[in-house]
Amino acid sequence: MPCYVSVQDKDLRIIETNRRFREEFGQGIGEPCFKVYKHREEKCPVCPVAKTFEDGQSHNSEELVQAPGGKPVWVIVYTCPIRDSQGQVTSVIEMSTDITQVKTLQKKLDDSQRLYRLLFEEVPCYISVQDRDLNIIHANRRFQEDFGDKKGRCYEIYKHRSEPCLVCPVAATFEDGQAHQSEEVVASRSGEPVNVLVHAAPIPNDQGEIAQVMEMSANITEIRRLQEQLTSLGLLVGSISHGIKGLLTGLHGGIYMLKSGAQNQDEARISRGWEMIEVNEARIRSMIHDILYYAKERDLETQSVDAAGLLKQACERLEVRARNLNVPLDCLIDAPVGELEADADALHSALANLLDNSLDACRVDKKKAGHRVTARARGDNEHVFFEIMDNGIGMDQETREKAFSLFFSSKGTEGTGLGLFIANKIVAKHKGAIAIDSTFGQGTQFTVRIPRKKG
Repeated sequence: MPCYVSVQDKDLRIIETNRRFREEFGQGIGEPCFKVYKHREEKCPVCPVAKTFEDGQSHNSEELVQAPGGKPVWVIVYTCPIRDSQGQVTSVIEMSTDITQVKTLQKKLDDSQRLYRLLFEEVPCYISVQDRDLNIIHANRRFQEDFGDKKGRCYEIYKHRSEPCLVCPVAATFEDGQAHQSEEVVASRSGEPVNVLVHAAPIPNDQGEIAQVMEMSANITEIRRLQEQLTSLGLLVGSISHGIKGLLTGLHGGIYMLKSGAQNQDEARISRGWEMIEVNEARIRSMIHDILYYAKERDLETQSVDAAGLLKQACERLEVRARNLNVPLDCLIDAPVGELEADADALHSALANLLDNSLDACRVDKKKAGHRVTARARGDNEHVFFEIMDNGIGMDQETREKAFSLFFSSKGTEGTGLGLFIANKIVAKHKGAIAIDSTFGQGTQFTVRIPRKKG
């Protein structure tokens, strides 16, 4: 038989062996099994032969034994009872198959799998394995830390979208079986934007078919931030120039109406021209303030400021524009709001930007018959809250997550992408925060929370 065979009595002494046993372990007749097999002086804690003597059943186990000379041998053991004419178990036959080579291969496989798992988990990038429906089947530790461990489709987890991305490297790899690359902006589970360089590689099955795709995404956010510092000035000039041109055109139109009204002694035309000048002058001044806040870091010049008065001034600044857009602008004060330590000019600019954004949201929404913007100030012992609400176009989740990003604008070429970025920057410098509650098609509420005392 191609295995080690021994017959043992109730004392676990060997009474018969086959040739293969004798070649590997010697005669062993009369010796205890545990001494021959393992060079022990006492019975093994778990002994399949002893179990067979106890219950008369066959048993099996996996053991590491030692041949003379110290050679370790892995064996899988099977026992079977030998009964006398009365059915009593008088001895047990033990058959042990050498599986050392199998165990060696298994150890190599286990070591390889551990190494693979270590690389998969600890590699400094996000790794996910996806099926044809873009479901994430596996994800490494770094991916789960930044994007959560819940399962779902890639675009749901990465971008909080309800449908696949227009350009998807994983889908492209499933289509042609080739590796593909792209650069994406995704959102972590905390809502922070993350720039990633994506590489998709096919994982074929035994038949060579593409069963899954591995997506590896390197976080290049810091690199992009550094590049942004080098290129933002040019982008700023490009994005602002169109807006300034439009404002200057409006200013020129107001001057023309003012002059023509004066020549014709038309009071209504004079009033209309003056309103146009005021509106465009205020917007130019606001834009210049935004550019200055972005272009140069400056310390806050804080003083005790009346919170209610600050909001009223911001509303007054946007009053003419609201009237021109036919959007009522309400300013509500929950008395008494009290004072806070703040840079009045900076915070005034932030509130004006938020109000301006709400007016724009109403302007671009063509589905509702009427619109309204409401600004409210309230406070508690520790904080002052400014709430700015509109029933304009609203934002989906992807837009909300990018709202405070530099140069991001949901208004296309009509927006500079500076307003909300600057507002958020000013509020953050005051140790405050802006929360966005918005539903696409319904409207938006910005809630600004500022500590009363400078930290």
